Amino acid sequence: MNNFNELLIEKKLKKSIQFADFKIPTPIQSQSIPISLEGRDILGTAQTGTGKTLAFTIPMLNKLILDKKSMALIVCPTRELASQVMQTVLKLNVREIGIGNALLIGGESMQKQLRKLNKRARIIVGTPGRINDHLKRKSLDLSRVNYLVLDETDRMLDMGFTPQIELILKFVPKNHQTLLFSATLPNDILKISQKYLKNPERISVGSISTPIDKIKQETFQVNQDKKYHELINQLVERNGSILVFVRTKHGADKIVKRLKYDGHKADAIHGNLRQSKRERVIKGFRDGNNRILVATDVAARGLDIPVIKHVINYDLPQVPEDYIHRIGRTGRAGKEGSALTFLTPSDRPMWNAISKLIDPNFKPPKKSPKKSFRKHKKGKGSFNKKGKFKDNKRSNFKEKKKFFKKDKNKKLKFKEKKKFFGFTNNPKYFGKKTDNVVEKEDNRSSFKGRKKFKKRQRPKKFSFRRHKRK
Repeated sequence: MNNFNELLIEKKLKKSIQFADFKIPTPIQSQSIPISLEGRDILGTAQTGTGKTLAFTIPMLNKLILDKKSMALIVCPTRELASQVMQTVLKLNVREIGIGNALLIGGESMQKQLRKLNKRARIIVGTPGRINDHLKRKSLDLSRVNYLVLDETDRMLDMGFTPQIELILKFVPKNHQTLLFSATLPNDILKISQKYLKNPERISVGSISTPIDKIKQETFQVNQDKKYHELINQLVERNGSILVFVRTKHGADKIVKRLKYDGHKADAIHGNLRQSKRERVIKGFRDGNNRILVATDVAARGLDIPVIKHVINYDLPQVPEDYIHRIGRTGRAGKEGSALTFLTPSDRPMWNAISKLIDPNFKPPKKSPKKSFRKHKKGKGSFNKKGKFKDNKRSNFKEKKKFFKKDKNKKLKFKEKKKFFGFTNNPKYFGKKTDNVVEKEDNRSSFKGRKKFKKRQRPKKFSFRRHKRK
């Protein structure tokens, strides 16, 4: 399929596609749309940003136009992705088609969603949590759903939505068409496809673990304390909108505060924001009001903002697969983009895992053996302040003078002695006379026996006197 006009679909839908300015289909669209129009199940994998949303939206609208009683359900992992899917639906669902729809996501008014559902909405787009809320309230009826889409399924499994997805599927009739799309294909998704899909057509476009070729990837070695300084340098050198990924919500707010203080137009998006605030932040970034968007991994998937020219990984993701989804926010729809990753010494293990995911033949560099600064084993030789180890032969006292710092007010004088027994922090020690100690005439190195003491002159009978308290 080289053109959307070649599709065997309703004329109303063809006109809406032309009006929305969709001309040349992407590989995933050209392969999946004809198969889904036949009513077959699809297990599709493709890199992020390749047009999967349009691939399941066109067959869905065509089916709902032909069957006035049917419904469609699209389940997405995040609010942002669900909102963007609905925007694509609204682009094609013009007045001439006019199919009722409802967006069921958290953070929005429940009353507004109930009004939409009461108007007999036939296109339901939402997240697993809010869909289950409406099912418990019995405000959502899925008994007429015959077209089901699970978008970014691997992300939903990572976020722990497996029980909620299985609960939703219990309310969907057995006879329905299922389209499962994912960026990666772990074993959990294969199990779900075997359980819920009927003889699915396997469609794979490109490598599921290799980033888009048109994205220029770079790494920058930096210490943790110099990260922010280098981030400022990169922001000054680069032109266009920049998406910065960090690890935590607190880190996102902290960096935005510093960027604003330094005169940059920036905003943050993370899980603690209300849905209305999220939409305002994304709209401001898309319209160019804010050049920099600092985000956690909540924005790693689903954000379709063509203006993003650069992605900077300020912190590495906690899951290697998320790196591919992060950098996939740039280079959308065949455009060029760049991705820069900051690497600290502690990031090396995770970066090796990411490199192995991208290239299975990758081999991590061997660690160089640590150099030992001690030339001899412990216990051999004495240690001086110059950091050198010497043998057991004692040096002269003149050489040992260097160990003592001279006081500015008092100049210390040392008497030279022929024999040296050790070190002390009391300079007057060497001038003392030792009556009790009998020194051998041999060198210190040959001294092996114990010190000998003279017999003390004590009375034969010695006793303590008792004193009474007065």
